Amino acid sequence: MSAYEKHLRDTLAEIANIAHTVGNGGGQNNRDLSDATDVAAATEMVCTPRVLPSRLLIKAAQTARTINPVNAPGMGPVADIASDLISEPLRIAVLTAKYWGPTPRQMTVSFMESTPSNLRARIISHMNAWNSRACISFVETQGTGDVRISRGSGGYWSYLGTDILHIPKNRQTMNLQGFTMNTSESEYHRVVRHETGHTLGFPHEHMRKELVARIDPQKAYDYFLRTQGWDRQTVDQQVLTALDDSTIMGTPPDQTSIMCYQLPSSITRDGQPILGGTDINQTDYGFAAKIYPKVGHQIVTADEWPESEDVEVGV
Repeated sequence: MSAYEKHLRDTLAEIANIAHTVGNGGGQNNRDLSDATDVAAATEMVCTPRVLPSRLLIKAAQTARTINPVNAPGMGPVADIASDLISEPLRIAVLTAKYWGPTPRQMTVSFMESTPSNLRARIISHMNAWNSRACISFVETQGTGDVRISRGSGGYWSYLGTDILHIPKNRQTMNLQGFTMNTSESEYHRVVRHETGHTLGFPHEHMRKELVARIDPQKAYDYFLRTQGWDRQTVDQQVLTALDDSTIMGTPPDQTSIMCYQLPSSITRDGQPILGGTDINQTDYGFAAKIYPKVGHQIVTADEWPESEDVEVGV
């Protein structure tokens, strides 16, 4: 994106924001994501999380469960249905979460291209925004990092949680196309913190079934083809395929989560936008603190009493 195109995008977005703020009495949570802002949205890259080659899915699921046994899938109704469609090993792989576990962890970060020190520090500082409530932190290494960042072409994306352990060391695990010291602070909040959420194992919030149900598929196909150049398969994968509840250790659906896309009213069934998140909100922080509790924070443990006091329940 040229400097002129970036300036035009930012100007259009600001005009749309000001106009909507005036029209709605200055409300902060009523962002206009109707067709009027499609021009600005068209130049704004969205995140397209990467998945491992299919040959590695089962190995990655085993890794996730070894690192954090809680990642093992529950056997609910959706899992039972899935068992009729795909083989047992692959079914378990699909239903396995990718969280790192509650043990405090410091993850190393390296950069694929020559990157100025102030830019490296700025990116890592935004990655560590999650560390204010979570027990995982990020630190730069001069060697090959656990997290490897490229600023090359390919848009914004990251592999999910423990899957990064299966990425060849000469490949990035996160992509932040075109990020420089001139990139706006709001983009650091919106993009770097979002992609770091994926590295922590958090999936896209807009793919919760309650939010997916609000989207009109045909309108979504048309919108993402026009603004992102996505084909139908990509839209199905990134927007229209709801997450299985059995893989989610989360909060109720939250359309202002940093992990949620901003989706316009023009593609929803109810004519209301899915607001999307531009920064980590309090629900995000609360969930991160629950999944990755910091030292000294209360961790829920089972109560204990003598076996002789156990209550016999007659059914």
